[in-house]
Order: sequence, then structure tokens, then C-alpha cells
Amino acid sequence: MGRQANHQISGEVDLQTIVGFETDEALAARAASDPAALGTLYERYLPAVHQYCRYRLNDDALAEDTTATIFLKMVEGLGRSSVERVRPWLFTIAHHEVVSAYRRRRSDVGLESVRDTAHGGPTPEELAVVAGDVAMLREQLARLTPAEQDVIELRLAGLSGPEIAEVLRQSYSWVGTTQHRAYTRLRGLMHVSIERSDGR
Repeated sequence: MGRQANHQISGEVDLQTIVGFETDEALAARAASDPAALGTLYERYLPAVHQYCRYRLNDDALAEDTTATIFLKMVEGLGRSSVERVRPWLFTIAHHEVVSAYRRRRSDVGLESVRDTAHGGPTPEELAVVAGDVAMLREQLARLTPAEQDVIELRLAGLSGPEIAEVLRQSYSWVGTTQHRAYTRLRGLMHVSIERSDGR
């Protein structure tokens, strides 16, 4: 039987065959010689990379410049060698560029929101809404360790646990533990801040 029949029997969906979808890795393999493939990768990742830069740097102009630098380095990297896993590779570049930009500017690192999909209980964002004070959330986020901030920000950018581990060069278990500790600390800090603001 042909390839399509095999997929029908196995129940797998071949998106590339059905709708012409190309994986990141297939596009990356062609990007050095095909501007269209490079453009597709750019469009696919621009929103997430730009949002990541904005969250980390809390400066729109600096985020724009840093995003441009990241994609320039993506183009250079794809021209030099093949890439097996595009998303963690690209966010490794993004992570290093954001750290460099942050060190140059020494600006505050802030996040607009945090979602906790792995553990129960109210998220820090929900607590901030109850408190009516997003500034309070930012203040508490700044009290996390740099490692905890890194994990949360990459999670917000859409990366999975294994991908975050690859970007930060840590184990998957380290990522899970760090994320859990960060959310636990944020909940505690937000609860204390809310209680103080209520005069309890």
C-alpha cells in the first residue's frame, strides 16, 4: 500500500500530505536557498519571539530591536548548518539575546501575566485581577529568582517542559521543580500583598 493508505490504517494524520503543511525542520532545511521557506519560519515565530522579548525586557523599543537581532541570527545560523529542532534552537538564541540586552540596559524584568496549567489553585494572574492591581503582580514577579523567571517566561512563550530544558540546558525534572516552586512562591506573595492591601 502507498503512504496515504498506511496513514489511514494507522489513524495518523499526515498534515503535509493533506494541507501542504511543512514542519519547522523541513522549512529550516530549505531556508538557506529558499526565501519563501525562510519567510514562513519568520511569520510562524515572530509573534511568540516578540512577545517573549516584551515580557522579559518591559520596553517596546528594546524588544523590537532585540527581536530583529534574534531573527538576523536565525538567518545566519540556518545558512551555516542544519537544525534538528527549530523551536528550542530559536528560543536559545532569543534567551541569550534577551539576557545580553537586559544586562546592557539594566532594565526591570516584568511579565503581564502568568498562567499555571500544570498545578491547581488560583494563578497569580487571577489573584492580580482580584486585587485589581497588575503592578502588584509585577512587583512580586521581580522577587523570583532569575531561574524561576526564565522558566515562566519560556512557558508563556509556548515552549514545552522538554524544550525549556533544552534552551536552559537543564534537566526536565529541574524545569518542573523550578516551575512549581515559582508558582507556589507567586501565590504566597500575592496572597500576602492582597491581605495587606485590605488591611488584614
